[in-house]
Amino acid sequence: MGTHIVILGGGTAGTSAANRLRRVHDERACRITVVDQDDDHVYQPGLLFVPFGTAQPHHLVRSRPRQLHPGVDYKQAKIERVDLDARTVHLGAGIRLSYDVLVVATGAALLPEETEGLTGPGWREKVFTFYDLPGAVALHHALERFERGRVVVNVADLPVKCPVAPLEFVFLADWHFRRLGIRDRVELIYVTPLDGAFTKPVAAKALSGLLERKDIELVTEFTLAEVDGRGGRLVSYDEREVPFDLAVVVPLHGGASYVGRSPGLGDELGFIPVDQHTLQHPDRPEVFAIGDAAGLPASKAGSVAHFAGEALTRNIGRFLAGQPLDAVFDGHTNCFVETGFHKALLIDFNYDTEPLPGHFPAEFGLPLLKESHANHLGKLAFEWLYWHSLLPGRELPGIGSAMPGRGKHHVHS
Repeated sequence: MGTHIVILGGGTAGTSAANRLRRVHDERACRITVVDQDDDHVYQPGLLFVPFGTAQPHHLVRSRPRQLHPGVDYKQAKIERVDLDARTVHLGAGIRLSYDVLVVATGAALLPEETEGLTGPGWREKVFTFYDLPGAVALHHALERFERGRVVVNVADLPVKCPVAPLEFVFLADWHFRRLGIRDRVELIYVTPLDGAFTKPVAAKALSGLLERKDIELVTEFTLAEVDGRGGRLVSYDEREVPFDLAVVVPLHGGASYVGRSPGLGDELGFIPVDQHTLQHPDRPEVFAIGDAAGLPASKAGSVAHFAGEALTRNIGRFLAGQPLDAVFDGHTNCFVETGFHKALLIDFNYDTEPLPGHFPAEFGLPLLKESHANHLGKLAFEWLYWHSLLPGRELPGIGSAMPGRGKHHVHS
Protein backbone atom coordinates (compact mmCIF):
# COMPACT_ATOMS: atom_id res chain seq x y z
CA MET A 1 0.00 0.00 0.00
CA GLY A 2 2.94 2.40 0.56
CA THR A 3 3.00 5.45 2.78
CA HIS A 4 -0.24 7.27 3.61
CA ILE A 5 -0.08 11.01 4.38
CA VAL A 6 -3.37 12.36 5.77
CA ILE A 7 -3.88 16.13 5.77
CA LEU A 8 -6.69 17.47 7.93
CA GLY A 9 -8.02 20.69 6.41
CA GLY A 10 -8.48 21.78 2.81
CA GLY A 11 -7.86 25.50 3.28
CA THR A 12 -4.81 27.55 2.35
CA ALA A 13 -2.28 25.56 4.36
CA GLY A 14 -3.69 22.08 3.74
CA THR A 15 -4.21 22.55 0.01
CA SER A 16 -0.80 24.04 -0.68
CA ALA A 17 0.89 21.39 1.51
CA ALA A 18 -0.88 18.57 -0.32
CA ASN A 19 0.12 19.95 -3.70
CA ARG A 20 3.77 20.40 -2.66
CA LEU A 21 3.93 16.87 -1.26
CA ARG A 22 2.29 15.39 -4.36
CA ARG A 23 5.01 16.90 -6.55
CA VAL A 24 7.89 15.39 -4.57
CA HIS A 25 6.48 11.97 -3.60
CA ASP A 26 5.79 9.32 -6.23
CA GLU A 27 2.11 8.46 -6.44
CA ARG A 28 2.82 4.72 -6.46
CA ALA A 29 4.76 4.91 -3.20
CA CYS A 30 2.81 7.57 -1.34
CA ARG A 31 -0.93 8.14 -1.02
CA ILE A 32 -2.10 11.63 0.02
CA THR A 33 -5.59 12.26 1.39
CA VAL A 34 -7.05 15.68 2.28
CA VAL A 35 -10.07 15.81 4.59
CA ASP A 36 -12.48 18.69 5.10
CA GLN A 37 -16.12 19.00 6.09
CA ASP A 38 -17.36 20.99 3.08
CA ASP A 39 -16.59 21.92 -0.51
CA ASP A 40 -16.21 25.69 -0.05
CA HIS A 41 -12.68 27.08 -0.27
CA VAL A 42 -13.03 30.75 0.69
CA TYR A 43 -10.40 33.32 -0.31
CA GLN A 44 -10.23 34.81 3.18
CA PRO A 45 -8.24 37.99 2.33
CA GLY A 46 -11.22 39.02 0.19
CA LEU A 47 -13.57 39.11 3.18
CA LEU A 48 -12.11 42.50 4.15
CA PHE A 49 -13.48 44.09 0.97
CA VAL A 50 -17.01 42.58 1.02
CA PRO A 51 -18.44 45.07 3.58
CA PHE A 52 -17.39 47.98 1.33
CA GLY A 53 -18.83 46.45 -1.84
CA THR A 54 -15.42 46.14 -3.52
CA ALA A 55 -15.45 42.33 -3.54
CA GLN A 56 -18.37 40.11 -4.52
CA PRO A 57 -19.01 37.14 -2.22
CA HIS A 58 -19.49 34.58 -5.01
CA HIS A 59 -16.09 35.48 -6.49
CA LEU A 60 -14.34 34.43 -3.27
CA VAL A 61 -15.52 30.80 -3.13
CA ARG A 62 -14.23 27.87 -5.17
CA SER A 63 -14.44 24.09 -4.89
CA ARG A 64 -11.89 22.56 -2.50
CA PRO A 65 -11.03 19.39 -4.47
CA ARG A 66 -10.62 21.38 -7.69
CA GLN A 67 -7.65 23.18 -6.11
CA LEU A 68 -5.82 19.88 -5.56
CA HIS A 69 -3.38 18.30 -8.01
CA PRO A 70 -4.42 15.03 -9.70
CA GLY A 71 -3.39 12.15 -7.49
CA VAL A 72 -4.48 13.83 -4.24
CA ASP A 73 -7.60 12.20 -2.75
CA TYR A 74 -10.25 14.44 -1.23
CA LYS A 75 -12.65 13.17 1.41
CA GLN A 76 -15.53 15.37 2.49
CA ALA A 77 -16.43 14.41 6.03
CA LYS A 78 -16.64 15.75 9.56
CA ILE A 79 -13.53 15.05 11.65
CA GLU A 80 -14.60 13.45 14.94
CA ARG A 81 -11.24 12.83 16.61
CA VAL A 82 -7.67 11.62 16.16
CA ASP A 83 -6.40 8.52 17.96
CA LEU A 84 -2.68 9.22 18.17
CA ASP A 85 -1.75 5.81 19.57
CA ALA A 86 -3.56 3.96 16.78
CA ARG A 87 -2.49 6.54 14.14
CA THR A 88 -6.11 6.73 13.04
CA VAL A 89 -8.45 9.61 12.19
CA HIS A 90 -12.12 8.98 13.03
CA LEU A 91 -14.53 10.69 10.62
CA GLY A 92 -18.30 10.96 10.50
CA ALA A 93 -20.43 7.94 9.54
CA GLY A 94 -17.92 5.63 11.23
CA ILE A 95 -15.19 6.17 8.61
CA ARG A 96 -11.60 5.61 9.75
CA LEU A 97 -8.39 6.70 8.08
CA SER A 98 -5.07 5.25 9.15
CA TYR A 99 -1.96 7.33 8.53
CA ASP A 100 1.82 7.12 8.52
CA VAL A 101 2.13 10.91 8.63
CA LEU A 102 -0.56 13.31 9.85
CA VAL A 103 -0.57 16.98 8.89
CA VAL A 104 -2.97 19.17 10.88
CA ALA A 105 -4.08 22.17 8.81
CA THR A 106 -7.60 22.83 10.03
CA GLY A 107 -6.92 26.49 10.74
CA ALA A 108 -8.42 28.64 13.47
CA ALA A 109 -12.11 28.62 14.34
CA LEU A 110 -14.16 31.68 15.28
CA LEU A 111 -15.64 31.41 18.79
CA PRO A 112 -18.03 34.38 19.11
CA GLU A 113 -20.24 32.45 21.55
CA GLU A 114 -17.34 32.43 24.05
CA THR A 115 -17.75 36.18 24.69
CA GLU A 116 -20.73 37.13 26.83
CA GLY A 117 -23.42 38.91 24.79
CA LEU A 118 -21.55 38.91 21.47
CA THR A 119 -24.08 36.72 19.69
CA GLY A 120 -26.98 38.03 21.80
CA PRO A 121 -29.24 41.04 21.14
CA GLY A 122 -27.90 43.20 18.32
CA TRP A 123 -25.87 40.42 16.67
CA ARG A 124 -25.82 41.09 12.90
CA GLU A 125 -27.99 44.14 13.53
CA LYS A 126 -25.46 46.51 15.03
CA VAL A 127 -22.78 44.02 16.13
CA PHE A 128 -20.89 42.28 13.34
CA THR A 129 -17.76 40.44 12.29
CA PHE A 130 -16.29 40.36 8.78
CA TYR A 131 -14.18 37.27 9.55
CA ASP A 132 -16.65 34.91 7.87
CA LEU A 133 -18.62 35.31 4.66
CA PRO A 134 -22.15 35.62 6.16
CA GLY A 135 -20.85 38.22 8.62
CA ALA A 136 -19.08 40.23 5.92
CA VAL A 137 -22.25 40.27 3.79
CA ALA A 138 -24.42 41.35 6.74
CA LEU A 139 -21.95 44.12 7.57
CA HIS A 140 -22.09 45.32 3.95
CA HIS A 141 -25.86 45.84 4.28
CA ALA A 142 -25.39 47.63 7.63
CA LEU A 143 -22.80 50.01 6.18
CA GLU A 144 -25.17 50.85 3.32
CA ARG A 145 -27.67 52.09 5.92
CA PHE A 146 -25.20 53.77 8.29
CA GLU A 147 -25.26 57.59 8.21
CA ARG A 148 -23.82 58.85 11.49
CA GLY A 149 -22.51 57.71 14.87
CA ARG A 150 -19.70 55.76 16.51
CA VAL A 151 -18.12 52.84 14.66
CA VAL A 152 -15.93 50.73 16.93
CA VAL A 153 -13.57 48.09 15.54
CA ASN A 154 -12.49 45.68 18.26
CA VAL A 155 -10.15 42.70 18.52
CA ALA A 156 -11.51 40.60 21.39
CA ASP A 157 -8.19 38.92 22.22
CA LEU A 158 -5.20 37.25 20.56
CA PRO A 159 -4.38 35.12 18.66
CA VAL A 160 -6.48 35.95 15.60
CA LYS A 161 -6.21 35.22 11.90
CA CYS A 162 -4.51 37.97 9.88
CA PRO A 163 -3.76 40.37 12.75
CA VAL A 164 -3.54 43.39 10.40
CA ALA A 165 -7.05 42.90 8.95
CA PRO A 166 -8.87 44.80 11.75
CA LEU A 167 -6.54 47.76 11.17
CA GLU A 168 -7.16 47.52 7.44
CA PHE A 169 -10.89 47.57 8.11
CA VAL A 170 -10.76 50.79 10.12
CA PHE A 171 -8.55 52.45 7.45
CA LEU A 172 -10.97 51.40 4.70
CA ALA A 173 -13.92 52.57 6.80
CA ASP A 174 -12.30 56.02 7.01
CA TRP A 175 -11.98 56.07 3.21
CA HIS A 176 -15.52 54.72 2.74
CA PHE A 177 -17.13 57.44 4.84
CA ARG A 178 -14.99 60.16 3.23
CA ARG A 179 -16.12 59.02 -0.23
CA LEU A 180 -19.71 59.27 0.96
CA GLY A 181 -19.06 62.76 2.34
CA ILE A 182 -20.17 61.85 5.87
CA ARG A 183 -16.82 61.31 7.62
CA ASP A 184 -17.45 64.38 9.79
CA ARG A 185 -20.55 62.62 11.14
CA VAL A 186 -18.75 59.38 11.99
CA GLU A 187 -16.41 58.67 14.89
CA LEU A 188 -14.00 55.80 14.27
CA ILE A 189 -12.47 53.99 17.23
CA TYR A 190 -9.94 51.12 17.07
CA VAL A 191 -9.93 49.01 20.25
CA THR A 192 -7.17 46.45 20.84
CA PRO A 193 -5.90 44.24 23.66
CA LEU A 194 -2.35 45.25 22.72
CA ASP A 195 -0.50 48.22 24.19
CA GLY A 196 -0.25 49.74 20.69
CA ALA A 197 -1.60 49.41 17.17
CA PHE A 198 0.56 46.34 16.44
CA THR A 199 2.68 43.76 18.26
CA LYS A 200 6.08 45.06 17.06
CA PRO A 201 7.36 48.51 18.14
CA VAL A 202 8.55 50.02 14.82
CA ALA A 203 5.41 48.91 12.96
CA ALA A 204 3.20 49.97 15.88
CA LYS A 205 4.66 53.47 15.72
CA ALA A 206 4.02 53.74 11.97
CA LEU A 207 0.48 52.39 12.23
CA SER A 208 -0.37 54.56 15.26
CA GLY A 209 0.78 57.57 13.24
CA LEU A 210 -1.58 56.58 10.43
CA LEU A 211 -4.49 56.24 12.86
CA GLU A 212 -3.77 59.69 14.26
CA ARG A 213 -3.52 61.30 10.81
CA LYS A 214 -6.82 59.76 9.80
CA ASP A 215 -8.51 60.95 13.03
CA ILE A 216 -9.12 57.41 14.30
CA GLU A 217 -9.12 57.05 18.08
CA LEU A 218 -6.93 54.27 19.51
CA VAL A 219 -7.96 52.44 22.71
CA THR A 220 -5.29 50.02 23.98
CA GLU A 221 -5.03 47.19 26.53
CA PHE A 222 -8.76 46.52 26.22
CA THR A 223 -9.58 42.80 26.52
CA LEU A 224 -13.23 42.22 25.68
CA ALA A 225 -15.33 40.63 28.43
CA GLU A 226 -18.89 41.50 27.36
CA VAL A 227 -20.88 42.99 24.51
CA ASP A 228 -24.04 44.86 25.44
CA GLY A 229 -25.85 44.93 22.12
CA ARG A 230 -28.98 46.63 23.46
CA GLY A 231 -27.06 49.35 25.29
CA GLY A 232 -24.38 49.70 22.62
CA ARG A 233 -21.38 49.06 24.88
CA LEU A 234 -18.21 47.01 24.78
CA VAL A 235 -17.03 46.16 28.30
CA SER A 236 -13.47 45.07 29.15
CA TYR A 237 -12.37 42.76 31.95
CA ASP A 238 -11.16 45.80 33.90
CA GLU A 239 -14.68 47.24 33.50
CA ARG A 240 -13.83 50.02 31.05
CA GLU A 241 -16.59 50.74 28.54
CA VAL A 242 -16.53 51.82 24.91
CA PRO A 243 -19.93 52.91 23.56
CA PHE A 244 -20.87 52.21 19.93
CA ASP A 245 -23.60 52.61 17.36
CA LEU A 246 -22.00 49.98 15.12
CA ALA A 247 -19.48 47.43 16.45
CA VAL A 248 -17.18 45.36 14.25
CA VAL A 249 -15.71 42.66 16.47
CA VAL A 250 -13.01 40.13 15.69
CA PRO A 251 -14.10 37.31 18.01
CA LEU A 252 -11.99 34.91 20.04
CA HIS A 253 -10.21 32.22 18.02
CA GLY A 254 -9.41 28.63 18.88
CA GLY A 255 -8.40 25.43 17.17
CA ALA A 256 -10.87 23.13 15.44
CA SER A 257 -13.28 21.41 17.84
CA TYR A 258 -12.05 17.86 17.16
CA VAL A 259 -8.63 18.77 18.59
CA GLY A 260 -10.15 18.93 22.08
CA ARG A 261 -11.56 15.43 21.56
CA SER A 262 -8.11 14.08 20.58
CA PRO A 263 -5.99 13.57 23.73
CA GLY A 264 -2.38 14.63 23.32
CA LEU A 265 -2.89 16.45 20.02
CA GLY A 266 -3.41 20.12 20.95
CA ASP A 267 -2.91 22.76 23.62
CA GLU A 268 -5.55 24.40 25.84
CA LEU A 269 -6.69 26.65 22.96
CA GLY A 270 -6.93 23.77 20.49
CA PHE A 271 -3.83 24.69 18.50
CA ILE A 272 -1.12 22.12 17.75
CA PRO A 273 2.19 22.55 19.59
CA VAL A 274 5.03 22.04 17.11
CA ASP A 275 8.69 22.91 16.91
CA GLN A 276 8.79 26.44 15.51
CA HIS A 277 11.53 25.61 13.01
CA THR A 278 10.64 22.03 11.93
CA LEU A 279 6.81 22.06 12.39
CA GLN A 280 6.95 18.61 14.04
CA HIS A 281 4.88 17.72 17.12
CA PRO A 282 7.15 17.39 20.20
CA ASP A 283 5.63 14.11 21.39
CA ARG A 284 4.45 12.52 18.14
CA PRO A 285 7.16 12.64 15.46
CA GLU A 286 4.75 11.47 12.75
CA VAL A 287 2.48 14.51 13.37
CA PHE A 288 3.10 17.93 11.83
CA ALA A 289 1.04 21.14 11.73
CA ILE A 290 1.01 24.10 9.38
CA GLY A 291 -0.94 27.31 8.94
CA ASP A 292 -3.30 28.78 11.53
CA ALA A 293 -3.70 25.41 13.29
CA ALA A 294 -0.05 25.43 14.35
CA GLY A 295 0.84 26.85 17.75
CA LEU A 296 3.72 28.96 16.46
CA PRO A 297 4.97 32.35 17.72
CA ALA A 298 4.20 33.72 14.25
CA SER A 299 1.23 35.57 12.77
CA LYS A 300 -1.72 33.47 11.70
CA ALA A 301 -1.47 34.71 8.11
CA GLY A 302 -1.63 33.05 4.70
CA SER A 303 1.94 34.07 3.94
CA VAL A 304 3.16 32.02 6.93
CA ALA A 305 1.41 28.92 5.55
CA HIS A 306 3.12 29.51 2.20
CA PHE A 307 6.61 30.17 3.56
CA ALA A 308 6.37 27.24 6.00
CA GLY A 309 5.34 24.88 3.19
CA GLU A 310 8.88 24.34 2.00
CA ALA A 311 10.06 23.34 5.49
CA LEU A 312 7.06 21.03 5.96
CA THR A 313 7.60 19.24 2.66
CA ARG A 314 11.32 18.80 3.28
CA ASN A 315 10.88 17.57 6.83
CA ILE A 316 8.16 15.06 6.04
CA GLY A 317 10.49 13.65 3.39
CA ARG A 318 13.34 13.47 5.91
CA PHE A 319 11.10 11.88 8.54
CA LEU A 320 9.98 9.18 6.09
CA ALA A 321 13.61 8.54 5.14
CA GLY A 322 14.64 8.21 8.79
CA GLN A 323 16.82 11.32 8.63
CA PRO A 324 17.09 14.19 11.16
CA LEU A 325 14.82 17.12 10.43
CA ASP A 326 16.01 20.52 9.19
CA ALA A 327 15.28 23.48 11.48
CA VAL A 328 14.75 25.79 8.52
CA PHE A 329 11.52 27.73 9.05
CA ASP A 330 12.32 31.22 10.38
CA GLY A 331 8.76 32.49 10.96
CA HIS A 332 8.79 34.59 7.77
CA THR A 333 5.63 36.70 7.50
CA ASN A 334 4.68 39.17 4.79
CA CYS A 335 1.51 41.29 4.83
CA PHE A 336 0.08 44.11 2.74
CA VAL A 337 -1.88 46.56 4.90
CA GLU A 338 -4.59 48.38 2.95
CA THR A 339 -4.80 51.99 4.13
CA GLY A 340 -7.47 53.36 1.76
CA PHE A 341 -7.26 55.81 -1.12
CA HIS A 342 -5.70 53.10 -3.38
CA LYS A 343 -2.69 52.83 -1.09
CA ALA A 344 -1.21 50.14 1.13
CA LEU A 345 1.90 49.58 3.18
CA LEU A 346 3.92 46.38 3.38
CA ILE A 347 5.45 44.65 6.39
CA ASP A 348 7.95 41.79 6.28
CA PHE A 349 9.36 40.09 9.37
CA ASN A 350 10.21 36.79 11.07
CA TYR A 351 10.76 35.35 14.55
CA ASP A 352 13.87 37.42 15.18
CA THR A 353 13.45 40.55 13.03
CA GLU A 354 10.53 42.93 13.50
CA PRO A 355 8.97 44.82 10.57
CA LEU A 356 11.50 47.43 9.43
CA PRO A 357 11.53 50.21 6.84
CA GLY A 358 13.35 49.70 3.54
CA HIS A 359 12.33 47.68 0.49
CA PHE A 360 11.16 44.12 -0.28
CA PRO A 361 12.42 41.70 -1.48
CA ALA A 362 15.65 43.68 -2.04
CA GLU A 363 16.97 47.26 -2.25
CA PHE A 364 14.86 48.22 -5.27
CA GLY A 365 11.63 46.41 -4.42
CA LEU A 366 8.35 47.52 -2.86
CA PRO A 367 8.60 50.07 -0.03
CA LEU A 368 8.29 48.70 3.51
CA LEU A 369 6.32 50.45 6.27
CA LYS A 370 5.38 53.21 3.84
CA GLU A 371 2.08 53.88 2.09
CA SER A 372 2.25 53.55 -1.70
CA HIS A 373 0.06 52.82 -4.69
CA ALA A 374 2.53 50.10 -5.72
CA ASN A 375 1.78 48.20 -2.50
CA HIS A 376 -1.96 48.53 -3.17
CA LEU A 377 -1.44 46.99 -6.61
CA GLY A 378 0.58 44.25 -4.92
CA LYS A 379 -2.35 43.54 -2.60
CA LEU A 380 -4.71 43.29 -5.59
CA ALA A 381 -2.29 41.05 -7.51
CA PHE A 382 -2.09 38.68 -4.56
CA GLU A 383 -5.53 37.20 -5.32
CA TRP A 384 -4.31 35.90 -8.69
CA LEU A 385 -1.11 34.62 -7.09
CA TYR A 386 -3.16 32.92 -4.37
CA TRP A 387 -5.17 30.77 -6.78
CA HIS A 388 -2.39 30.19 -9.31
CA SER A 389 0.83 30.02 -7.24
CA LEU A 390 0.23 29.76 -3.51
CA LEU A 391 -2.49 27.08 -3.51
CA PRO A 392 -0.80 24.95 -6.23
CA GLY A 393 2.28 24.96 -3.99
CA ARG A 394 4.55 26.88 -6.33
CA GLU A 395 7.24 29.31 -5.25
CA LEU A 396 6.58 33.01 -5.85
CA PRO A 397 9.05 34.43 -8.40
CA GLY A 398 12.03 36.06 -6.68
CA ILE A 399 10.66 35.44 -3.18
CA GLY A 400 12.12 32.63 -1.10
CA SER A 401 10.70 31.09 2.05
CA ALA A 402 13.36 32.66 4.28
CA MET A 403 12.97 36.34 5.16
CA PRO A 404 15.34 38.43 3.03
CA GLY A 405 17.71 40.68 4.97
CA ARG A 406 18.66 42.84 2.03
CA GLY A 407 16.87 46.16 1.62
CA LYS A 408 15.91 46.53 5.28
CA HIS A 409 17.02 49.51 7.37
CA HIS A 410 17.54 48.75 11.05
CA VAL A 411 16.21 51.48 13.30
CA HIS A 412 15.86 52.09 17.02
CA SER A 413 12.28 51.42 18.12
